[in-house]
Amino acid sequence: MKISTKGRYALRMLLDLAAHQSEGYIALKDIADRQKISKKYLEQIVPILNKSDVLKANRGYQGGYMLAKDPSQYTVGEILRLTEGSLAPVFCAECPGDCKRSPDCPTLPVWQGLYRAISEYLDGITLQDILDDSQKRSADNYVI
Repeated sequence: MKISTKGRYALRMLLDLAAHQSEGYIALKDIADRQKISKKYLEQIVPILNKSDVLKANRGYQGGYMLAKDPSQYTVGEILRLTEGSLAPVFCAECPGDCKRSPDCPTLPVWQGLYRAISEYLDGITLQDILDDSQKRSADNYVI
């Protein structure tokens, strides 16, 4: 399984919004500048996140985006499912009933176990967890 640029950039965008949530609505241009991501690319990601009520949008002079919920309420798994679709390594891991071979397939438990491990791992990490870890690593990284 490989996470696309869209998934990685959506995660970075939402982390940026989480890190700057006290500033209110954040312009897409500011996120693009800080994250070194094309504003045009972010404009393609925003509709996916807006449709899923992940973001709040405000138009006009003080317009921009902010998270609709607290960063602790967004998991990496949720964000990646929005942008990537399924996180299953193979189709039958998520929908074994749709495969005629699943009742007799010796590899099905392998794929289901991998899918379970991926889901549990990514669903166990929130945006807040990433921010906290990043701040902790920054605090521990000092030079004399």
